[in-house]
Amino acid sequence: MHLLHKQQRHVAGGDKGDRDSEGRRALTAIQDAWNAAAFHWDLDAFAAVYSGDALLFGGRPGQSVGRGEVRKYFASYVGVIDSAALTMVGQQVVRLAPGTFLAQGFGQLELKLSNGLLSRTVLRTTLIVVRRGNRWELQQHHFSALPDSPPLGSG
Repeated sequence: MHLLHKQQRHVAGGDKGDRDSEGRRALTAIQDAWNAAAFHWDLDAFAAVYSGDALLFGGRPGQSVGRGEVRKYFASYVGVIDSAALTMVGQQVVRLAPGTFLAQGFGQLELKLSNGLLSRTVLRTTLIVVRRGNRWELQQHHFSALPDSPPLGSG
């Protein structure tokens, strides 16, 4: 059972023009695998969600390249996050090539912090999902905070 009151096993879609059911199934498989890893903050399970050549750009400075570095990224949250649940919403899915999809939208993230507090946030998401053998993996993962206002600069 996830932290969210109602577990959502499907990825909430985007516009009517997004009709790629294989891409939706791929994204749902990724969401389910990510949530399974996040439920017990299982570092090896997190690493297995990502491809060997994955690029992760998350909430900490820098980027993690490769499955081992992705595992280290999630390890950096041990003692900070105990459990998490991610629901991807408003995802636009585009086929880049056979077995490769780009998904962009939002992720509702609920965290159970190690101090017992719950934290909820909505992040922008950009993901590239690839089929490797008989399973889907994340090849590129980028989460970023929603800006309070458009980043127009000051001059």
